[in-house]
Amino acid sequence: MDSGFFRPHTARASAALLSLAMTLAALAPATALAQAQVRVKDVAQVQGVRMNQLVGYGLVVGLDGTGDQTQQAPFTAQGMSSMLQQLGVSLPPGITLQVKNVAAVLVTAQLPPFAQPGQPLDVTVSSIGNAKSLRGGTLIATPLKGLDGQVYAMAQGQLIVGGAGASAAGSKVQINHLSGGRIPAGATVERAVSSDFAANGQIQLDISSSDFATARAVESAINQAKGGGVAQAIDGRVVQVRVPLEPGRRIAFLADIENLPLRLAAPAAKVVINARTGSVVLNQSVTLGPAAVAHGNLSVTIDSTPQVSQPNALAGGQTTVTEKANIAVTQGGGSLISVPAGAKLSEVIKALNSLGATPMDLMAILQGLKEAGSLNAEIEVI
Repeated sequence: MDSGFFRPHTARASAALLSLAMTLAALAPATALAQAQVRVKDVAQVQGVRMNQLVGYGLVVGLDGTGDQTQQAPFTAQGMSSMLQQLGVSLPPGITLQVKNVAAVLVTAQLPPFAQPGQPLDVTVSSIGNAKSLRGGTLIATPLKGLDGQVYAMAQGQLIVGGAGASAAGSKVQINHLSGGRIPAGATVERAVSSDFAANGQIQLDISSSDFATARAVESAINQAKGGGVAQAIDGRVVQVRVPLEPGRRIAFLADIENLPLRLAAPAAKVVINARTGSVVLNQSVTLGPAAVAHGNLSVTIDSTPQVSQPNALAGGQTTVTEKANIAVTQGGGSLISVPAGAKLSEVIKALNSLGATPMDLMAILQGLKEAGSLNAEIEVI
């Protein structure tokens, strides 16, 4: 009777254990896949294969009276006169253009590696005068130049401005910036940038952050996949790789090595503090030793009360309004709190949250813990 009484519960327990085992088995490949997502191209890039910045000066026309005021931005009128002369329109001498529907702008774009003539580029347009808004404007043909002074693209098109604004009776409301916009596919590549990054049968992989362990991991991954001696780590930032000379084999070789998975060591423990915004960021390697922290709140209150100073009737003085300020400083008591040791990020967060401090207070507490030797991390203030 006893065995019959416990049989249903045993069956249910076995089913629960089987379900848990199947869940863990399903999660194990996903966890392994998530850990293997770091590839060579995520931490390194081929030297010479990079973006190139382009910039140009242009004019935006078709604005509804929101363009530059020529008295304060004379270069707009000069640019307009030069453009008209290039189009065959000659202005009489001594005439100053007064157009409120034109704005002088700087046009910027990034030329990707291996870009060929005819390919489109996105451009960003920013006002350099005193235009109120670029909404509804059209950028006229603007050459975009590189650092060598050569023209690599031509930009033109209708601006997209992600903002709005209105003004009436001396009041003004504005959302986002109206003095800048973008033109998707607004430029066309006119000149290609030559690249001989592997002409001598060797390329250089630049590690994104200087780390000897990462450089060794990249070297080991490439040598295991392509043979010993193919890759050699020079220092914590550079890994040299021998590649085939034939273009077809070289492209296939690079495609293979940039997708190789890496086994990276844990990063150096670091705490990043943004003093302007009060942000505090900790990485997974931060650990905390046992410590005791006492932190009190300090508040300053200023109360200003206007008072009227009335002179004597026979003194001949004037009635004036003065202010009386009362300043009070209040310091709250802070009890000594024991902060337990934490070997994991979750334990560190739990210990710091137990202090009940604001992010600004947390900056001072973390610096104090660092000085006391209880915080095992480097503090970087940005």
